[in-house]
Amino acid sequence: MSGNLVFYAGTKAMHAISRNGLSPDMVKTVLGAAGGPKWLVLHGLDRAIFSSWFSDRTEPLFLLGSSIGAWRFAAVSQNDPLEALDRFLSAYTAQRYSPNPEREEITLECAKMLEALLGGSGIEEILHHPFFRLGVFTAHCKWPVASDNKVLLALGLLDAAIYNAVHRAGLRFFFDRVLFFDPRNPPPLGEMSDVDTKKIPLSAKNLKDVLLASGSVPLLMPGVNNIPDAPRGTYRDGGIIDYHFDLPIQRDDDTAHELILFPHYTDRIIPGWFDKRLPWRKPREANVDRLLLVSPSKQFIERIPYKRIPDREDFPFFKGRDEERVAYWNEVIEASAYLGEEFLDAVETGTIRELVKPIAGLMR
Repeated sequence: MSGNLVFYAGTKAMHAISRNGLSPDMVKTVLGAAGGPKWLVLHGLDRAIFSSWFSDRTEPLFLLGSSIGAWRFAAVSQNDPLEALDRFLSAYTAQRYSPNPEREEITLECAKMLEALLGGSGIEEILHHPFFRLGVFTAHCKWPVASDNKVLLALGLLDAAIYNAVHRAGLRFFFDRVLFFDPRNPPPLGEMSDVDTKKIPLSAKNLKDVLLASGSVPLLMPGVNNIPDAPRGTYRDGGIIDYHFDLPIQRDDDTAHELILFPHYTDRIIPGWFDKRLPWRKPREANVDRLLLVSPSKQFIERIPYKRIPDREDFPFFKGRDEERVAYWNEVIEASAYLGEEFLDAVETGTIRELVKPIAGLMR
């Protein structure tokens, strides 16, 4: 069975792939989007890319993720990526909640998943990985979105959505972007002028708090306060600002390919969480010039149960029917193995040269 994946590339990425195909050494950065259970459809891709395709890597590879994307990358950045992914997957699909869970219950469940993901030595393995360099995006909150009072927070989020609809830079009145990065190699990011940005080194003291903060969805979970070695205050889901990303990722020189790989669950790139209902809000052309987006095809989605990928709405939809939810998720996870197989076949045989399409078609 083929036709499960689609490949879209920016102008420079398209030129490089059309001439040379795609090899692991051509990739400098990998992006991991927010999106909750949507990540389950990428499980097969993650297994193929991070345990097999990059296995002989020696040069630093930057894994930049927000929310669930950061959690995926924390798993694959451990010594045994397949075992860590399996631990994470098992804990993720095992989520169970009362009919109307409070924020504390959801946070407790997420903390359990994080413990399973990291295992006994995950933090040290991530911080000392031979070539993966983890970067985690969070949103540092200003008043009133720093409050965990539901009324104040809801009103603040509504104001932020309105400001963002006028101009994405309006988010700066409510949030700062804080990127926590592996201090061995700073990530190759240029000036990010949309929102004030701080870069803070990851450490054994803050990594767990950082991951929890990056996945702390407003209103569903309380924020994470006063992360060690970072500015004081409340931190929330990194997807608020960087949902699917619009980042100025730099190259070392003009001749290097240094492509950006984006294994994604959709062919739409939505810069921030508040942009989901703004079809005109797209990433800047210069920021996708070297990007290769890899995502499930419409034909693949038509073949899986319910003809859609998992998302957060599965929790209310399957309320009281957790076994049905898990069965559906497991079918999608099993089908995702085809995505990994097809990716490896496309890059190893060189057929990706014929399969890749201009990303400009998605930007219209």
